[in-house]
Amino acid sequence: MVDQPARLRDLARVFLKIGAMSYGGPAIMGIMQNEIQERRRWLGKEQFVEGLSIVNMLPGPGATQLAIFIGHTKGGLAGGIVAGLCFILPAFAIMLLLASAYAAFGALPALRNAFYGIGPVVVGIFAVAIYRLARGTIKDLQQIPIALVAVGLMLFSPVGLAVTLVAAGCTGVALFHSWRTGLAALLLLALALAGAHAAEGFVVGTVLPVAGSGPRPAVGIATLWDVGAFFFKVGTFTFGGGLSMLAFMQEQVVGQFGWLTPREFVDGLALGQLTPGPVLMLAAFIGYKLFGVFGAAVAAGAIFLPSFLMVLSILPLLRRMKDLLWLRAFMRGVAPAVIGALGVSVAQMAPHAASDILTWGLLGATIAIALFSKLGPLPLMAGGAAFGFLSLRKTWDFVRTLAG
Repeated sequence: MVDQPARLRDLARVFLKIGAMSYGGPAIMGIMQNEIQERRRWLGKEQFVEGLSIVNMLPGPGATQLAIFIGHTKGGLAGGIVAGLCFILPAFAIMLLLASAYAAFGALPALRNAFYGIGPVVVGIFAVAIYRLARGTIKDLQQIPIALVAVGLMLFSPVGLAVTLVAAGCTGVALFHSWRTGLAALLLLALALAGAHAAEGFVVGTVLPVAGSGPRPAVGIATLWDVGAFFFKVGTFTFGGGLSMLAFMQEQVVGQFGWLTPREFVDGLALGQLTPGPVLMLAAFIGYKLFGVFGAAVAAGAIFLPSFLMVLSILPLLRRMKDLLWLRAFMRGVAPAVIGALGVSVAQMAPHAASDILTWGLLGATIAIALFSKLGPLPLMAGGAAFGFLSLRKTWDFVRTLAG
């Protein structure tokens, strides 16, 4: 049985736990799938994939938006706000502690060994979540080519995730509703992309100055308003999830504004990896470096506020439109593309999370345990952390000694 009721107190408790214990950027979505859809049955598989489809077409942090979607689905406007805030707050509190320790002592906490074991476990949980979603989502043979094409576009083209999902939706309209309407939508999308590319080339080539051709603006000077406005812009307009947003933040915060040195930004990234929940809590570190606790609150609030505004304003409209035949066909096309994109994501994360034979073995063991047992993600991650603490100093040295 699915679609079990959830009270605001239940939403708060569950998302506080997820926000306090979950690592891995996009892999957090896999943990949500395991905790929310598999274990608690608050959503069906199709409804969960619908949420993934929506948040992957929006700019901003996908995991946070998925938490808001789940909360809104189960508890309306109040549920969306509670779920989103409870997912974010543990990471904010932990980042404040780490940033204050960094400012006081100038050194990072000695917890890196744990992440040697946590990384492959999180990727394994994510891989199993994708498998289960695919099994419940791809129900038509015509959806399989959509997933495969989405994988190809993500790997070998520059179009990006949002365009890939829109194209998949148009293909769904063509296959499952009206081929004329779907093909016309695909043609319009192609023309829009061509026009945007041409316009970008014109603006860059004839209107904007060439990089380095003139004096750069003054750097290192910021007001609290500047910090809030910048991070609100990042949360509103940056597509591609946390990784692309981090790249944009690094270019602006270090290269353009001079708010942080390159070393400080790298240290902030490391603290972001040590902090559970959304990786974009790096914004709180930057705000703290500039204006202390108040700056951290402004930066974190500004980067996540657009997610609340977008998701909570879009969902009521989608609820009213959900019975439209063309929209249902559109979502049937988007769903397998989401699965394909998630598969690409886990494939790209795996080599970074599993850097040697021990961690590849741990990743495989995690997949086997998650597939064939009812063990939840938190015990698996705790086991991975213990593995990391023990193996780096003992097991790996032993293996190297044998090999030598």
